[in-house]
Amino acid sequence: MNRQRKKGPQLSPTVENLSQAIFIVNRHAKTAPDPRFLYRLKHDALQKLLKEGKAKKVGLHFSNNPKYSQQQSDVLIQCGEYSFHLPPTKKDFEELPHLGKLDKNVRNPKANLSLSEAKRLLTAYTGLKPEPKKTYPYPRRRYQKPVFKRLGEHY
Repeated sequence: MNRQRKKGPQLSPTVENLSQAIFIVNRHAKTAPDPRFLYRLKHDALQKLLKEGKAKKVGLHFSNNPKYSQQQSDVLIQCGEYSFHLPPTKKDFEELPHLGKLDKNVRNPKANLSLSEAKRLLTAYTGLKPEPKKTYPYPRRRYQKPVFKRLGEHY
């Protein structure tokens, strides 16, 4: 039996569709067991949108969850109706204004897009390929039942 997946209409890579896809990927990456590919997809898509002039850097925000220090800043990027954060470069600190703390009242709009559609759209847009799943460097041993000997027997 050869099953074929029914694919809905392909999303066009408009700014609104791309920003929704980045939002969905970012939301799922926060709870994923291995979020590296999802965050890489978000980063590469935002960098490409910035190069094309479809997104713009607004300023710097203090991070809510600083990693190793007391304070850490993130770059606020506006893309369509959505806003995202990325790690800053040295150039960003020189050029962008610091906006202080993140305003908790500003929220991104809801997106009606599945994770698989969002990943498909962003991989087509960026050309990034998913990482192959890692295999064990050694073959797994099969379970062997224990051998019981009678009292006094030797093997």
